[in-house]
Amino acid sequence: MTDRDTSGPAPADEGRPEGQPERRPGRGSERGPGRGSERRIDIAGDAGGPVVAGDHNVVIDAQHGSTVTLLMEGRRPRPVRRDRVALLPRRQHAPLGRDTDLARLATAVRDGGPVQLWGAPGVGKSTLLRHAARTLTPERDGVLFLDAARREPEDLAQDMFEACYETRGYAPSSPELRRLMTGVRVTVYVDNADFSPEGLRTLMDAAPDATFVVAGRDRSLLGDGTALRLDGIGRAPALDLLARELGRPVGAGAEGSTAGDLWETSSGRPLLLLRAAALTRLEPAGTGALPRPAEVGDLLPLLLGRLDAEPLRVLRLLTTLDDADLDVGHIEALGGARDTDVLCGRLVDLGLAEQTQRGYRAVADVVPALRERDPEPFSVEVLCEHFATWIARPATTAAQVEQHARALEVVAELAERDGRPELAVRIVRAASPALARSLRFGVWGRLLDLGLPAAQLAGDRRAVAYFTHEQGIRSLLTGRRVMAAVLLTEAAVLWRQLGDVHGANAAAGAHQYVPSHAANAQGTLLQPDGGASHLASSGPSAGPSAPDPSTAHAAGAHGTAAHPPGTTTDPGTTAHTTAAQHTTVTTHTTATSHTAATTHTAAAPHAANAGAAKAGAAKAGAAKAGAAAHSAGAAHAGASAATGAAGTGAAGAGAAGAGAAGAGASMAGPPWCSRSSR
Repeated sequence: MTDRDTSGPAPADEGRPEGQPERRPGRGSERGPGRGSERRIDIAGDAGGPVVAGDHNVVIDAQHGSTVTLLMEGRRPRPVRRDRVALLPRRQHAPLGRDTDLARLATAVRDGGPVQLWGAPGVGKSTLLRHAARTLTPERDGVLFLDAARREPEDLAQDMFEACYETRGYAPSSPELRRLMTGVRVTVYVDNADFSPEGLRTLMDAAPDATFVVAGRDRSLLGDGTALRLDGIGRAPALDLLARELGRPVGAGAEGSTAGDLWETSSGRPLLLLRAAALTRLEPAGTGALPRPAEVGDLLPLLLGRLDAEPLRVLRLLTTLDDADLDVGHIEALGGARDTDVLCGRLVDLGLAEQTQRGYRAVADVVPALRERDPEPFSVEVLCEHFATWIARPATTAAQVEQHARALEVVAELAERDGRPELAVRIVRAASPALARSLRFGVWGRLLDLGLPAAQLAGDRRAVAYFTHEQGIRSLLTGRRVMAAVLLTEAAVLWRQLGDVHGANAAAGAHQYVPSHAANAQGTLLQPDGGASHLASSGPSAGPSAPDPSTAHAAGAHGTAAHPPGTTTDPGTTAHTTAAQHTTVTTHTTATSHTAATTHTAAAPHAANAGAAKAGAAKAGAAKAGAAAHSAGAAHAGASAATGAAGTGAAGAGAAGAGAAGAGASMAGPPWCSRSSR
């Protein structure tokens, strides 16, 4: 959870990301100080034409799958280093009661870092981190502030690169990125950096000479560096916070005693104190009294019960989107509020929403509280229609789509959970080209992982081919070339079965850049032990007698191994051991290869709905998927089993195929999803 900014809302300034609306004045906004004059650097990440990833030139094709060519020697882009960087968080007042913590943080930063702030939700980590980013002396090349909520280390590394270099449409390879960032001495503040130690190391390795200051719920900084635990504020600053939020001094009599008891009961957590003051403000003028300490645990239900229909509707929208950011334009279009920014400012003042660099999102503990009060989520059909239409507009940039990628991910999950996989396919199909152009390959992989099983459940063979193709392209661009060989071989078969020569040629063209040991000239997958699995012929002869990979994918093949954000695995073939768990599906069971780079947990928007969600989604397409899988026959089952053996290196393709000779009947069931819920 991101800690609520207890300093009160502030006017937007030069730290506001490009394309985000300024926050218009609401209650308390007059408390923010004036603008500064720091130079700001916008992270763009958009490209209208081809993009370059490592040594590959990529032309994004939303219909037939992207094409890849190898750059000639000396043709790689030459990004220009910026003189100085200043990408700052929005301006705010100094946090109360944090002088000692700020001094400890300043000392650790001067020592060269890395530094980690960690502590319970609502304790004030984000507030202190933002204040430090604006007040502490940065490294010689400047300062960056990034929000890592539901983002991957590799995408944040691209953010850093684009902030430090004048570039457009270029994502350097990992070694090239380290080379370019070596010598760049910036201070990088990263909020919501809830990564594993490996993920944190991956992020910091991308900029070897930067000083990192990160904030998260749990301690994950091991070895070098300083980990600072943040606890609640003291009694005196707690009373000052209550007085500031109430707009009047806290009385010295009974009210002062109640305020002291509130501080003790809340353990000095600023978010709870802020909500207590907010509840008092909502009482009729002149009659408000601070809640009793026994009511601290009931502050959320009490606050929600005082909201009018309009703010409740907006909050319902935000909680439906779980932990996703949403900018004011989308909130206004979907929530129907008259003055959306002011209304969202009120929700922030009440401690129910938080303002981020990209818009607004619900505070984490508000999500289950509102769902318990109002379990009906916002209409998934309305959300899908809105976002699909917005993505299709010519004025919508790839950077804007990437900024809302988490919202799109949640919407796709909701659609699949509600038994509407075709809606999930529509969202992912619309967003995929833009995410590829944004060069944020982590979130692109997460969306593709949602799209493929949804396409299988919907019986959309063209979408299955497209998502398989793009997963292959993504694997190639992120250095997972063995996996790219598997996926691109399969994509070529799928395109040919659909009669799409353009798509088949694009897959075959990209296939030439995979290792020679992964596939032979006929497109036959080579096993690690030298055996061959006749996955499917990639030549023109693939016809009705060839097995149809689109009908035999198990939707659960994607994301079966749940990793928290930031967990990495070996990018080699051993990283994709999920294939061994699904010996009755095709080679695409290893398509979770992208977890080696994106390392995410596929988060169901309603945590308790993982099983029901997949069952509900499968219900819509079970009959079609089951019949299609049955038509694949025993031949495909043999290839599938061979692939399962390939994932573990336990047996050659010949033995695996023989063992599966009678397995055709096992393909008749529906391809149940098995992506783990968060």
